[in-house]
This record gives sequence, C-alpha cells and structure tokens, in this order.
Amino acid sequence: MKRPPVAAVMVLCLFASGCMVGPDYQRPDAPASPGFKELAGWKPSTPRDEVDKGAWWSVYHDPELDRLERMVEVSNQTVKQFEAQYRNAVALVGEARAGLFPTATLNGGITRGTAGSGGSAGPEPSRGASTLYSINGSASWDLDVWGRERRQVESNVAGAQVSAADLANAKLSAQATLATDYFDLRAEDSLARLLGETVDAYRRAMQITENQYHAGTSSSADLVTARAQLQSAEAQLVGVGVQRQQYEHAIAMLTGHAPSELTIAPAPLTSVVPVVPPGLPSALLERRPDIAAAERQMREENALIGVQIAAYYPEISLSALGGFEGNALSRLFTVADRVWSLGAAGTETLFSGGARPAAVAAARATYDQYVAVYRQTVLTAFQQVEDALSNLRILEQQAAAEAIAVESARRAVEVTLNAYRAGTVAYTSVITEQTLLLSDQQTALSVQQSRLVASVALIEALGGGWSSAALPAPAAVKKANPVFP
Repeated sequence: MKRPPVAAVMVLCLFASGCMVGPDYQRPDAPASPGFKELAGWKPSTPRDEVDKGAWWSVYHDPELDRLERMVEVSNQTVKQFEAQYRNAVALVGEARAGLFPTATLNGGITRGTAGSGGSAGPEPSRGASTLYSINGSASWDLDVWGRERRQVESNVAGAQVSAADLANAKLSAQATLATDYFDLRAEDSLARLLGETVDAYRRAMQITENQYHAGTSSSADLVTARAQLQSAEAQLVGVGVQRQQYEHAIAMLTGHAPSELTIAPAPLTSVVPVVPPGLPSALLERRPDIAAAERQMREENALIGVQIAAYYPEISLSALGGFEGNALSRLFTVADRVWSLGAAGTETLFSGGARPAAVAAARATYDQYVAVYRQTVLTAFQQVEDALSNLRILEQQAAAEAIAVESARRAVEVTLNAYRAGTVAYTSVITEQTLLLSDQQTALSVQQSRLVASVALIEALGGGWSSAALPAPAAVKKANPVFP
C-alpha cells in the first residue's frame, strides 16, 4: 500500500475538524430479480393491508396460538441469550467511545522517611525523620487525529446493530418454529378425531356383519375380518398420543416452560390457509433480519479497515499534571508547594516487518468475506420464498384433488356397504373401500397440515413483518450507554 506523506496528512488533519482514514462504507449491490418466478399466474387472496405487521401469526385468527406466541419474546431462553448479547454489544460501544475523551486521575500520598548527614569517617551520622505530603491530579488525552477511535466506534455501533438484527431473527425463528409445532399438534388432534370417527364407523360396520352372521347370510370369516379392522383402527387411535405429546413438550420449551407446566387442550386443525402477499424481491433486503445482520456486519468490518490504516500514522498524545507536595500538611496548598507539568508526545513506528500492510490486507479480506456472506444470504432468502410459494401453489392443487378423492371414496363405502347388506358383494369389498377412504382422509389431512406449515415458512422467509427500520439508529446505540451525560 502506498501511503501519503505523514507530515502533509498531519498538518491537514490538525487544521481540519479531524479526519478519518480508511474507506467510507457503501452497501454493495446484492443479487435481485424484478419478481418472484412462482408468482406467475398466481394472485394472493389476502390483501396486504389486512396483514398485521407486528404479530404476524394473527393472520391465522387462533387465540391459543396468539397466547403461546406472545410467551416467546418474554420467556424463550434463546431469545434471552440474544437479548443479553445485544446489551453487551451496546456496552462495547460505550467502551469504544471512552477512547475519544481524556483520562483523568487523582492521587494522594503520605511518605515517611529519614535523612542523614556526615562524611565517610567519624561518628555515626545523625538521622531525622521527615514526612512528605502530596496530592496531585493528572490528565492524558490520546488525540484521535486519524480517526482510529472513531472508526472503532463506527465498527462497534454496526456490531450492536448486528446483535439487534440477530435478536430479531432469533425471535422470528422461535415464533415460526412454535407455529409449525402448533399446527403439527393440531394435525394430530384432527387425526385423533378422524380415527375416532373411523372407529365408530367400523364398529357400526361390524354390527352389520354380526347381524348378517346371525341371520346366516354371512360367514364367520366376515365377522372376524370386521373385528380385526376395528381393533387396528383403535390401536392407531391410541398411537396418536405419542406424537401429540412431543409437539406439546416442544411448544412448552419454546415458551420457556417445563413440559409439565403447559397443557394445550385438543382442537381441530384450521381449514383456512391465509396467503401473505410476498411483494417485490427487493423488499426482502429491508424485511429480513438475517439480511440486515449480514449487511451491518459488512459495515462493521469496513470500519475496521480504517482502524488498521490509522496504525500507519503517528500516535499523538497530550498530558498534564498539577498538584501540591510539601513537608507540612498545614501549608500543603500554598503556592510554594505547587507542582505542575504539561507535555505532548508523538510516537511513530518506523519498522514493523510488514505487520501493518498485512493487518490492512487481512481487514480488507475479512470485509470481502462478509460481502460474499451478505450476497449469499440474499440468494438464500430468494430461494426460501420461491420454495414456499411453489409449495403453497402445488399443495393447494393437491388439496383440491384430494377433496374430490375423499368424497368419491366416502360414496364408494356407502354403495359397497349397501350392496353387502343386499348380499350382492363380499365383505372384502367393504374392507377395501373403507381402507381407501381412511387413506384418502389421512392424505387430505396431511396436505392441509403441509399447507399451513408452508404458509408459516413463507411468512418467516418474508421476515415476519419485521423491518430494518426497527434497528436502533447509531445515535440511539451511542446514547444507550453514554460516557458522559
């Protein structure tokens, strides 16, 4: 690196209001497209102005989900961890700002000692005790001529904003995970209801078979088959509780509770899947906290380049000392006992074996690394939105087809069971149609569950209503931990 003459830069900076070496931050371009591929020919049914930009989960209109989600910000331990990291980052800003101001100290002391007189021969010298009292204050100030400390403050402020974005991302991730677990739990509730209804239907079918057997129109094999089918459905119904309890335990953990402290009453899975309009791809740059964190990380590292460049130039400091020293405490604060000093110093490293250019090159490389991280984060965000949109589109089509299949299977069971009563078909035909109906109903339920989970994934991919405007402004971060009132 070719540096400007030190003397010329020093004179310029001393007569100016202060200079800051190093590159000023400009956000690099990010990959973007004019629109989302999956939006072609698809129009969201929910208008943008109906979406609550704060509690994003309110689009599901579920009071129990709302109650659980509001616990996340208050009690989730991962969120608390990131909140503490943010407070630490703000404190580091205050620590860095302290370097812009002088340091003052006050010292006081009492020294008791002896003094002797006499030559090398003769009797032992006479000794007398004396006391020295002192009190003085000193101040030193490392002048930030080249902007080293200001670049460090700039870096730490950006770091605090990174922590704020990480905190928002932790909240969004925990809230989205809770919503996913909640809909999975409700799917288990609906499955339990479906299997309960199936058990009732199989019990009625077995009663018909039993009546047919006693009437002599069916064999014992039909009765045994009907009973086995009923018992199989009953076993499936009991097994539903395993997964449901695990989802309830996961939700308890996300809300900061022990599993024994949270009980969620059974309720069916909602049949309404809200669709949130994604807007333009460029809006993701402002709406996703992980993108905001990656962007602020670039600024943090960019400022550190200036910190390393400032090491090329001399360190200039001022110092002052004033106080009193005397043998008599009663006359300590007199003009005769006053001591003072003023000083200025400059330090310049003439040779460092290439350490300085290496440090600057490392800082630039680290910045380039985070530029790549930022751009990759943006690309990942686009992919997640496209994935969620395609999932919603395809699952909506599958749900419509599956609804038709369920209705057809239900009608087939009715027709086959009536035919069995009339003695025109074997009971195996009834079993076949009943099994097909249950399979279609379970598939339809699974598709509905997947659609709701995909809608949560889309909201999370869009930032959940968060905006980079929620990041603390640099002035607010500085004020949160000021050095002086």
